[in-house]
Amino acid sequence: MLIHSFHIPKKIFILILIFLILISVTASIAFFYFYNSSQRNTLDNTNVPEVPIDVKVEEIPDDNKKDDSKKIIKWVDFNVTADALSKTANLDIESHQKQEEIKYNWIELLAYLACKNGGNFKNFKSSDLDNLVSKLQKGSTMEDLTSSMKYYNYYFESYSAVLGGMIGNYSIQVANTENSKTYEEKYGLKAFLPIAKNYSFSHYDDFGNSRSYGFKRVHLGNDLMGSIGTPVIAVESGIIEHLGWNQYGGWRIGIRSFDSKRYYYYAHLRKNHPYNNGLKEGMTVNAGDVIGYLGMTGYSIKENVNNINVPHLHFGMQLIFDESQVDSPNEIWIDVYQIIEFLKKNRSEVYMSNKETKDYNRKIDFKDSLSKADF
Repeated sequence: MLIHSFHIPKKIFILILIFLILISVTASIAFFYFYNSSQRNTLDNTNVPEVPIDVKVEEIPDDNKKDDSKKIIKWVDFNVTADALSKTANLDIESHQKQEEIKYNWIELLAYLACKNGGNFKNFKSSDLDNLVSKLQKGSTMEDLTSSMKYYNYYFESYSAVLGGMIGNYSIQVANTENSKTYEEKYGLKAFLPIAKNYSFSHYDDFGNSRSYGFKRVHLGNDLMGSIGTPVIAVESGIIEHLGWNQYGGWRIGIRSFDSKRYYYYAHLRKNHPYNNGLKEGMTVNAGDVIGYLGMTGYSIKENVNNINVPHLHFGMQLIFDESQVDSPNEIWIDVYQIIEFLKKNRSEVYMSNKETKDYNRKIDFKDSLSKADF
């Protein structure tokens, strides 16, 4: 009917139809290519080999050497389970606290186990860790046991970037008199859950889920659902690098670890009162300090707007092996769900320190043994 109405010969109509289809297919392919090339970390694990080192390392010119280059890690698929983190951490901490002859390093243990299971901790077996410990107790060294493991150095460097600031020496308050505080030197877990002690929250592994505000993208963190005003805790000691409004994260805080390997991102903080009083960029915070308050701000160019449907803290960790990976398509964000599960054992207790501003502070003082000057 349409052909007769416009008097278009059937052959010409078919040619026009084929031409339009070709244009549509070409446009779709071009859009798909442009979209994928513009993403900041596609997170398509099915297309990223789990082990080959040539996928995870790239060469970047070293300005200090004309004919040399340095290799940096460009991808980390962190899937170490909370169970593996807990078991290796306990071995590390107990061996140091008891001053045992053999002192374990949990990152070395995890890197060895990663080599044994092909980087997939779904295959983790406690017996593998027990066998490793047995070999070390019988006199073997980690150097001997890993000398033939092709990817051990990769896993060790990757896991050091993720976990490097979580176990070590620190001082903690044990007494408080009118004029002074007494501290005790300790070795152990010195990273804290980002939700204060005695405050409830829930979460699930939502890393890589789809998000559509602004543009279609993936979720590069873990959402911890809780009540508005819940005190948010600094997971690790570091320097406040960003403080203010971001249209995606709302009121947010970005804290860089002392060794510069980790960037912690806390987003969607409370409307009108997002931060603990006195915080500013460039300030040092200790692990366990109250840095802000859970809210639902974000998804708006206009500041101080609640456009998030459910109150929650967006918590993310970016790994930085080279400054070229900061604010670029080369960013590396990891799945922190298992880390949150692991850190549930260490929560910072808080109290309302200022009734007028309704600010909270940690109840037990803490001093990190490290500072920026150590790196």
